[in-house]
Amino acid sequence: MSSSAPIQDPNGLTSGEFTEADEPLRLFAAWFEEANRTEATLAEAMTLATVDAEGMPNARMVLLKGFDERGFVFYSNLDSQKGQELDRAPKGALLFHWKSLNRQVRLRGAVELVEDAIADAYFATRPRLAQIGAWASKQSAPLESRLAFEKAIAVTMAKFAVGTIPRPPNWVGYRLVPLIIEFWQDRPYRLHDRVEFSRSAPGAPWSKTRLYP
Repeated sequence: MSSSAPIQDPNGLTSGEFTEADEPLRLFAAWFEEANRTEATLAEAMTLATVDAEGMPNARMVLLKGFDERGFVFYSNLDSQKGQELDRAPKGALLFHWKSLNRQVRLRGAVELVEDAIADAYFATRPRLAQIGAWASKQSAPLESRLAFEKAIAVTMAKFAVGTIPRPPNWVGYRLVPLIIEFWQDRPYRLHDRVEFSRSAPGAPWSKTRLYP
């Protein structure tokens, strides 16, 4: 048995306290709940990384809109840059960075479209002006001026002046199905904790590996 004492950081956290978890989704849920209490804004903000047709990496911030054992869901436009990249190469990486907790979570895996019913249900919960914007915006396409966009919004508002606004056919949900999830916890003197969960395929058992910082 080792006689070395666990590393203690200024916040009272003990090195290795999260490494006993054997299932990453429950651990993510616990960290995400804590981040929702401590982050100043948008604990659900995450970086999405994809690659273009030439293999050039690309990254941008998106918002997590749900997660369960099937994967992590976000929404976008099929015709956007990220949509076209995911159509060509349906794999991606996500990164959460919660500054208030000095924590990161990294995920990698295949990306699939969510079911139409799920996308319809979420779109119906969006503010009306956000729904209008989804119809008016040709996401990632060149825009001649801000005025042109405002005119498009006005035309769309007139079109949907009354009644329910349907989901645009090119506005969809994506689900990243992780095969690798890494949890990173900051520690003093850069002696960080890193724990990686991996599996060979969706639905397969997770294995856990502790990594050097």
